[in-house]
Amino acid sequence: MQGARMARRSLSRLATAVRAPADVPRMPAFDQVPLPYDGPSAVEIARKRAEFLSPSLFHFYSNPLNIVEGKKQYLYDEHGRRYLDAFAGIATVCCGHSHPDIIDAITAQARRLQHSTVLYLNHAIADFAEALASKMPGDLKVVFFTNSGTEANELAIMMARLYTGSHDLISLRNSYHGNAAGTMGATAQKNWKFNVVQSGVHHAVNPDPYRGAFGSDAEKYARDVKEIIEFGTTGHVAGFISEAIQGVGGIVEVAPGYLPLAYDAVRKAGGLCIADEVQAGFARVGSHFWGFQTHGVIPDIVTMAKGIGNGIPLGAVVTTPEIAQVLTRRCYFNTFGGNPLCTAGGLAVLKVLEKERLQENAFIVGSYLKDRLRGLQEKHEIIGDVRGTGFMLGVELVTDRQLKTPAKDEICHAMEHMKEMGVLVGKGGFYGNVFRITPPLCFTKEDADFFVDVMDIALSKL
Repeated sequence: MQGARMARRSLSRLATAVRAPADVPRMPAFDQVPLPYDGPSAVEIARKRAEFLSPSLFHFYSNPLNIVEGKKQYLYDEHGRRYLDAFAGIATVCCGHSHPDIIDAITAQARRLQHSTVLYLNHAIADFAEALASKMPGDLKVVFFTNSGTEANELAIMMARLYTGSHDLISLRNSYHGNAAGTMGATAQKNWKFNVVQSGVHHAVNPDPYRGAFGSDAEKYARDVKEIIEFGTTGHVAGFISEAIQGVGGIVEVAPGYLPLAYDAVRKAGGLCIADEVQAGFARVGSHFWGFQTHGVIPDIVTMAKGIGNGIPLGAVVTTPEIAQVLTRRCYFNTFGGNPLCTAGGLAVLKVLEKERLQENAFIVGSYLKDRLRGLQEKHEIIGDVRGTGFMLGVELVTDRQLKTPAKDEICHAMEHMKEMGVLVGKGGFYGNVFRITPPLCFTKEDADFFVDVMDIALSKL
């Protein structure tokens, strides 16, 4: 048995160190040898998945990857092959895979107490809430913990309706806020909506500088919000929910100047402004810690998940003491929200972000990566737009730049080519034609160069 393990380790070393073909860029060196893998193969896992898991699950690639290990910005498959991760589990792994500080915090807490209930006192939840509140502007300092972004947005929407006494909510077309009843109503893409009751939500014209009807004209988009209030409601609304950068929607930055105008219109109608920071939050945009800060606004409620725990099932809603009072009207409770294990990990995430200056890295390397992607745009006619900020970047592929015809098939072929060269990247947007580039925040300039060089070759093969 010992000999077999040593043989597997040797194979893992060989697989990791194997030279790429001469025409493929060389992946940056990385001092890590994956552990030997003794588990089931990709074929066996796919069989079990098809038999025992939901048929709604889907996967990237014609031959799905069996990812068994991760370290920093790299992932390893069952054969020990290393991949550059430019997706980070859908903008979730912000500090890098298997960060030792976060693992140590979680395991130390697990040894002492994995779960009790918020009906008892425990320092982990209080310490993390205090640290999280210190990252918020204005009077945003009361934290409600959840298990996901969907839960966080559901709670925020309910709080806005309770606080205002109004039911009408405004969200943006092309948005995604979750897949439960209330959040599915706020989501505005048919791809993610089931035929269930979704009441009281009005979808405003999306202030999309690339595909939007008014380009980057913020005032024209904001006028639609005012008209929804005037012609679609009683004149009073519960709130307005939006992302600063639409993640699932294809890394769409809302037009500059739009959010201040929309917030003003909504507040004049008695509504609250909700910032969905599930994907853009936690230093991912680089220039700021939160996406909404890039627009110079202060929301009434902020929701977050994904990067908050570096992969732990954790979410949160942060609001003002006054708004928080609405949940005292009845009993509000979340069994796992704020459990010691997750909040200990969340606090470790904040410490790592600061200690390793990952926000600064996201800004510097993200800006460098965006510049290089714009260079690719000049070379490849299929790239219609390069957008985003920090490590939340999008590259939209089109077959015709004038008509902006979505290159749906081409992006799938490009992703396959990139995988074969050792790069994993996401895709999204309503048409599924946008590369979603959201790597761990420890991504380096060398990684950025390798990523762009691989994408260049992949696009050249189309």
